[in-house]
Amino acid sequence: MEETIPATEAAQIPKQRGESLLETAVRYAEERHWDVFPGTWLETVDGVPYCSCGDTGCPAPGAHPTRPDWATQATGSATVARRMWQKQPDAAVLLPTGRTFDALCVPETAGFLALARMERMQLTLGPVTLAPDRRMHFFVLPGASVKLPELVRKLGWSIGSLDLVALGEGAYVAGPPTRFGSRGAVQWACRPTLANRWLPDAEELISPLAYACGRDR
Repeated sequence: MEETIPATEAAQIPKQRGESLLETAVRYAEERHWDVFPGTWLETVDGVPYCSCGDTGCPAPGAHPTRPDWATQATGSATVARRMWQKQPDAAVLLPTGRTFDALCVPETAGFLALARMERMQLTLGPVTLAPDRRMHFFVLPGASVKLPELVRKLGWSIGSLDLVALGEGAYVAGPPTRFGSRGAVQWACRPTLANRWLPDAEELISPLAYACGRDR
C-alpha cells in the first residue's frame, strides 16, 4: 500500500507503508540486485527516539553502520539479507554505493528544482531518495564520484562552489523506509520501477543538478 504526501516543490513523493524493513531489504537484493547491510536502529526512551549506537548526539540516529567493516558485511543475497534482519528487525536498510550504483547527493530544494527541469528535458531517471535530513540522492551508474569534478568544471563551476556530492566506493545511502530519529523516514522521490532499472550516467544529469545547486546557493 502506498500513499502520497505533499512535496515542498513540484513533485509528490510516494511513501511506502505496511512493509517491514526485512521485507524491503530482501526485495532490494532480490528484485534490484542491490547489496544491502543492516545499520543501527532506534530505541525509544520516555517517548524519545535514540540511536542504538548510544551516542546522544548521533548525527544520523538509526541510519548508520554499526561497525567499521560494514562494507564486508553487505550482501546481494536475499537469503543472507533475510537472516541478517531476522536478528535485528528494526535495523536500518543501508545500500553501499560504488557497486551497482553511485549517488549524486544534493539539498532537497535543489533536488526538486532539478527534477522539474529533468522532466522538461525528458531525461530518463533512476531511483531518487529523499531523506529526513533534507538531502536527495540520485542513483546513477558507478563511477560518478571519479567523474564529478571534471563534469562540474566543464560546466563552468568549481566543485567546491556547489553543494553537490557524489557517493561512490566506501560510502552508502539509507534506503526507504529507514527512519532518521524523530525526523521521519527516507522516502522515494522517484521509486524503483522496471522502467528505471537501467541507470543513467552521471553525465546525463549533471547539468540540471549543477544548475539547481547554483540557484540554491
